[in-house]
Parts: sequence; C-alpha cells; structure tokens
Amino acid sequence: MSIENAIERLEAMLGPRLSTAAAIREHHGRNETYYPVTPPDAVAFPETTEEVAAIVRLCAEERCPIVPWGVGTSLEGHALAFEGGLSLDMSRMDRILEVHEADMDAVVQPGVTRKRLNEELRATGLFFPVDPGADATLGGMAATRASGTNAVRYGTMRDNVLALEAVLADGRVIRAGTRARKSSSGYDLKNLIVGSEGTLAVITELTVRLHGQPEAVSAATCAFETVGGAVNACIETIQSGIPVARIEFLDAASIAAFNDYAGFDLPVRPHLFLEFHGSEAGVAEQAARFGEIADEHGAQGFRWTSDAQERNRLWSARHNAYFAFKAQRPGARALTTDVCVPISRLAEAIEAAAADIAQSRLSGSILGHVGDGNFHVAYLLDPDSPEDLEEARRLTHRMNLNALALGGTVTGEHGVGRGKIPYMAAEHGEAWQVMAQIKRTLDPLNILNPGKVVQIN
Repeated sequence: MSIENAIERLEAMLGPRLSTAAAIREHHGRNETYYPVTPPDAVAFPETTEEVAAIVRLCAEERCPIVPWGVGTSLEGHALAFEGGLSLDMSRMDRILEVHEADMDAVVQPGVTRKRLNEELRATGLFFPVDPGADATLGGMAATRASGTNAVRYGTMRDNVLALEAVLADGRVIRAGTRARKSSSGYDLKNLIVGSEGTLAVITELTVRLHGQPEAVSAATCAFETVGGAVNACIETIQSGIPVARIEFLDAASIAAFNDYAGFDLPVRPHLFLEFHGSEAGVAEQAARFGEIADEHGAQGFRWTSDAQERNRLWSARHNAYFAFKAQRPGARALTTDVCVPISRLAEAIEAAAADIAQSRLSGSILGHVGDGNFHVAYLLDPDSPEDLEEARRLTHRMNLNALALGGTVTGEHGVGRGKIPYMAAEHGEAWQVMAQIKRTLDPLNILNPGKVVQIN
C-alpha cells in the first residue's frame, strides 16, 4: 500500500487523464496566498461520479491522500496536498444538467463556474447570486461554504444549495437533500458536507437555488472622513431594514490601490460601495434612504447610478481589489485573512485592525462584506523575508483573538483549511472534538484532504 502503487493503478484506470507532469503538478500546488508551491504526486481528471467513486476506492485501498481541486482560488491552503498524494481536478465535470425554471433551481456538476451558470441562465430571467469575486467552481464554493458581496441579501452557499451528491471516503455515493424547499427528514447531511472543505466527501453534483433577476439595479458609492463613520453608516443601514443587496467597505489604502489599478478617481478615504435590487421606484427609495443615513455619519460625495456599464465597471474593480493592492508593491506576496463579528461590534473590530496596521512595519488594507459583519485584511510581504511573514502572522493572530473576544468567528468565508486550525479549539471548545469524531467515522483512514479543518492523528 503506497502512493506509488496508487499512481500506477490510476494510470491503468484513467490513461492520459492521470498526469504526473511537473507543470501540471506545479499548477495544482499553487495558491493565491503565501503558502509555498506544494505539488501533489499526481493529478487525476475524472469525468463521471462513477469514476470519482472508483478513484476514491482505489486510494482507500492504497492509503493515498486525495485533495479535491476546483480552480485553486482558496486562501487558507484548502486545496494544497501538504501530505502528497492525488489532486482530484473536477474541471471536466462541468455540465449544467438541468434547469427547472418553474421551481427556480438548477442541477450542475461541481466543475461549473458561477459565471458560466449565470451566462446560461441569462435568457430565463433567473440568476445564481453567490459571488465570492473569483470565478470559482460551484463545487469548490460549496465545499468551502463560500459567500461574497451578495450574501447580505441572498445568503451564502449554505442557503443556496438544496441538495447534493457526494462520494464518501469508502467510495459510497450518497445523495443529501432534495429539490423541495424544506424538510424535517433525518439528519442534515447536506449542510454537514457543505463547508467541510473536502474532508468528509467529494461533491459530484449540486442542486442550487436560483433567484429572479431584479427589475432594476442601482449602485452607489460614498466617502467618509473616518473608518468609524463608514462602518456605523453600514450598521445603521442594516438595522433600519433597508434591503441592500451589497454593502462593501474599503479603507483608504484599498481606494488608493483601486484608483491606480482601475483608473478611478475616488477620494482616498474610507468608502462604502452599495447595490440595491428591486423595482425602479424601490431602488431609488433605498438609495435615498441610505443617503440620509450616510449624511448623518459624515459622508461626502454620495453618488449613485443605474447605468449597467458603470455599475459593472465598479464591481469588476471591487472584485480585483486583491490584485490592485498587490500591484502597489510588485513582486510582493499577500497574506489575506478574514473574520466575522456581530454587526454591533463591527466598528470596534475594524478600528482595532486598522490601529494594528498603522503601528506595523507592513502595509495593509481592509475591505469586506460588512453588511453581515465580515471583513478582510491583506498584508503585503517580501516573499524572501521571514520577518515580514512573522509580522503578518502576529497581526492575524491579534485579529483572530479579537474577533473571538467580540463574540465572532475567526473566518466568515475563507474557511479553515490549514491556516485557521490553531484557533478552532478556542472558538468551538469540545465541539471541535466532536467534529474530529465525525471525521474519524466518515474517513477513518484520513485520506480526504488530510490535515485540514480538524486534527485526528
């Protein structure tokens, strides 16, 4: 029993769809953050659920680790093969199987990306709302319980996956959930697998909830003199019941990078970006109500538009904020992290993170989906400087502990992967050991994405 035996047997099973080429292995060993390149021993490209099940059974027999791979956009090392083994690339399982317009749901394979699904849905008047920024695969998004800019109105992947098919660590294929909108039948295995980061099962099919495209959409931006003013305007907006679809915070450093990268000329001060969905009259009313709240918190330059081209330009630039910030220091690596706190403590959490950045030798930026209490910090590092990495980890440590002290969580959407494991016991207490028991029960050989989320060795 060995990884080498597994690769030899997989070559016989898959032929050219099993690769040990250095370039392909290196591609599957890269990530969007500071972890070094960590190539797997081989990469498999299954095309059916039956093939995934056969691969998993074979790997179980040979005790070969399996790490599912979507497009590699995760930020906590989720898709890296730290213990070697097989990267299971799901990109060839990319069919949209069914669209049920009347029931507002779609059945897809895990390699379908969110943008492609929405392109296919354009003529139906429906759309899939979960938007983490990157054009991630729906399988990867479900595995990490992704959310993003629309979550404040439409929810996260947990809220938008109705059912799934998955392969367990022994090769069994199960279905969890149904196309019905609710159920009180049995344990909720669907939501156990959603967010399990490939440690409990490999997702091979998803039934996702769709939403009606709004009649009208408008976007707004406004600057604030202080971080506190911007965040408190967000808090009051949510508490007032204004049904914003998106409400994003960007600090001054993010805006400076945003201007340079995307050709905007926004004032270099903290900003809120918002989007409103509804009828023509409704979005105008929502924007006006927000404008009144923003004025009370020192907003300047409030402007809104319903022009689709300008709106798309704004959100495209927002989604590229990570790359815009990295471009401020060519050659730098970025360490990014996120936390989520109760919305009443949001200003306190962001101001503490901003104070830490101001006192640090590193440059950093803060942005996030503050409508649900979730924000991100990115630090720029010299890739050859251990001191930079240690400082970024120190700042991240302080941010995580502060989030827990404020009644929050150490990750609102990035997930645990390997990077957040040191905080799991503090956040979950004995419940983390229960998670480990579940892992041992479903994956006793520890072959599914080992070393992530829980510790069972």
